[in-house]
Amino acid sequence: MERIRSTLLGLGLTLALATPVISVWIAENAVHIWQRPVPRVSAAELTASETDSRWESVQVSASDGVRLDGWLMTPNVANRCAVLLLHGVGDTRLGMLGHARYLLQAGFTVLLPDARGHGASGGAIISYGLREADDVKRWVDLLVRRDPGVRVYGLGESMGAAILIQSLPEEHRFRAIVAECPFSTFEDVASYRLQRASGLPVALVWPVMQMGMQYVRLRYGFDLRHASPLAAIRAASVPTLLIHGTKDINIPPVESERIHAARPDLTRLWEVPGAVHVSAIAADPDRYRRTVIQWFRTH
Repeated sequence: MERIRSTLLGLGLTLALATPVISVWIAENAVHIWQRPVPRVSAAELTASETDSRWESVQVSASDGVRLDGWLMTPNVANRCAVLLLHGVGDTRLGMLGHARYLLQAGFTVLLPDARGHGASGGAIISYGLREADDVKRWVDLLVRRDPGVRVYGLGESMGAAILIQSLPEEHRFRAIVAECPFSTFEDVASYRLQRASGLPVALVWPVMQMGMQYVRLRYGFDLRHASPLAAIRAASVPTLLIHGTKDINIPPVESERIHAARPDLTRLWEVPGAVHVSAIAADPDRYRRTVIQWFRTH
C-alpha cells in the first residue's frame, strides 16, 4: 500500500511540475505559424488566365500596424459583387483558389489575403479572431474604397470561417457570408483537440489548456477565451450559411450546430454527408458551388 501511495504521489508531483512546461509549449505552438511559405505569383497568373480575369497584389495596414498582403482578382465580365476569401490556420491564400475559380467564373470579384502571421502577411502572432476580426474590416474598406457600390460577401474555412463570424458584430457591410467548419469557441475546440490528441480525460486536459491561455494573456496581451464565434453570432445581423462535413474530426459538426442553435433566425446549416474537414466541395462539388452562389445572389 505504501508503495502504491508513493507511486501515485510521485506521479502527481511529476504531472504538477510538467503541466506548466506542457502548457507553454502548446500555447506557443498555437499562436505561432513556424513554417510560412509565401504564395508564388504564378498561382495568381494561372488562375486569372483560366478564369478570364485580371489580378493585382494589394496590401492594407492593420490597426496595430501589421502589413497584410493579398491578391485581388476581377473577372473581365464582372457583376459588381466581391467575395472576401479567408483561409484556415497554417494555410495561405493558395488554399482558397479553388473557391476563387468558380466565383470568378460566376462574375464575382475575389479578394484573397494571407491572414496575419501567415504567408506574406506580417505579424508574428495569431489570435483566432481577436485581432483578425478588425483585419477583416480593413479588407472590406479596400473593396468599398475601390467601388463604393460593390456588394460585399465573405467565405471562410475553419479558422477563416471563425474570423469571418467574429467580424460580424462590427462589420455590417457584408450582404451575407459562408462559414465552413468554424469552431464555436476557441476554448471548446482547444479542449476537444487536446483530449483527442492525448487520450486524457477532460479533468487532466482542462488545467493544461487554461494554464496555456493564461500564459498567452500574460505574454501576448489577449485572452483566447474571448475568441468566440458563438458570442459574435448572437450580436450579428448578417445572414450566415454554415457548412460542415459530418465526418469532420478536426472541428466536429457540433461546433456549427451550436452556432446555428444560437441564431436559427440568421443562420442556415448544411451538414454535408461524409465530408471531412473543409472538404464539402470535394464531397459534392456541383451542389456546393450552386449553393454558395445562390446564397450570395439572394442576399
